[in-house]
Amino acid sequence: MVIVNDYYSQKNHGPYELYNIGDFELEEGGKIPECKLAYVTFGKLNELRDNTILMTTWYSGTSKIMEKYVGKGRALDPDKYFIVIVNQIGNGLSSSPHNTPDPYGMANFPRVRIGDDVRAQHKFLVEKFGIKEIALVVGGSMGAEQTWEWAVRYPDMVKRAAPIAGTAKTTPHDFLFAESLNEAIMSDPNWKNGNYKAASDVVEGLKRHAKIWAVMGWCTEFFKKESWREIGFSSVEEFMTGFMEPYFTVMDPNDLLNNAWKWQRGDVSRMYGGDLKKALGSIKAKVFVMPIDEDMFFTVKDCEYEQKMVPNSELRVIKSCGHLGLFAVQPDYLPQIDKNLRELLSIRV
Repeated sequence: MVIVNDYYSQKNHGPYELYNIGDFELEEGGKIPECKLAYVTFGKLNELRDNTILMTTWYSGTSKIMEKYVGKGRALDPDKYFIVIVNQIGNGLSSSPHNTPDPYGMANFPRVRIGDDVRAQHKFLVEKFGIKEIALVVGGSMGAEQTWEWAVRYPDMVKRAAPIAGTAKTTPHDFLFAESLNEAIMSDPNWKNGNYKAASDVVEGLKRHAKIWAVMGWCTEFFKKESWREIGFSSVEEFMTGFMEPYFTVMDPNDLLNNAWKWQRGDVSRMYGGDLKKALGSIKAKVFVMPIDEDMFFTVKDCEYEQKMVPNSELRVIKSCGHLGLFAVQPDYLPQIDKNLRELLSIRV
C-alpha cells in the first residue's frame, strides 16, 4: 500500500529529481524493486570531472534542509563545485516504506544498511554523471555515517571527507537512544505493527518521539539559557508545540523506523571483519572530523577516539547548542562549518 503524504511533496522539499537505479539487492537480503534516489544538484561538472561535492542526508532530513549549507561565496560554492545532494533510502523522498508499492512497502519494506545507501549512491553518480573522483563527501549525523562509509568503501575515489556530528561505528549508547525513539512511535495504539492507514493516525507516538529528541537533541544549556527565545518562542511549551512537534508529526513513522534501524547498525568495520582500526586506517582521504561540542550522543570524545585511527585527519570541534545545532538555528554555526570546509577544500590531495 502506498500512502500519500504531502509533507514529502515537491512543494515542500523540491525541486528534486528521481533516478531509478533498478532492482537493488540489499546487504541484509531482499531487494528494493525499481529503487529510486531523490537528488538535487547545484553548479556544473567540470571537464576533468573532479569538482564534485557529495552531500548526504541525516535522520528525518531531506536534501531541502541541506541546501542551507550551499551558496555562492560559501565553502560549498556552486560557482566552483558540482554539488550533489542525495537523499538516503527511506527518508521519504527516495524509495521509502510509505511510497513503495506492495508487497515491499510499509511494514514489509526490507532492512537497509548504511552500506546499501553508499553503494546505491555510487551506482547513481557513476551511471548518471560518469563521476570517478569526489572532491569532498560531507554530511551530518546519519549523513556523517554515510560519509565515513564512503571514505572506507571507496578510498581511491574520495579525496576529502568531513563527517559532521557522527561516528563511523554506532555506539551502544546511540543504539539505545534510537531504540527509545522507535518505542515511542510504536507505543501508539494506532501503530498497528506498521500497517496504519495514514501517518496522522500515529500522531501521539510521533509527539512522544519528538519529546525524546528535544531532551537529547538540544544540550542542557539550550534550555538553561532559554535559547529557544532566539528562534522566536516564549516558553518551552511553545517551543515544543511550535517547533519540535510540527517538525516530526508530519513524517511517516515507517520511514523514521527504517532510518533508525540503519543508524543503529552503522559500522564501517563490517568491511574489515569487525576491525575498526583497520577500517579507518584504510582511508586515503584528507579528513576533518567535526563533532559538535555539546552533542550528547555523538560526543566529542567518541569522535576523537575514531579520528585518531584515521591517517591524515584532524579533529575540528564545532561550537553549538547540541546535536540539533545541525539545523543551523544559531547564527555562528554555519560560519564555523564554512571556515573548516573552505580550509579542507584548499588542501591539495
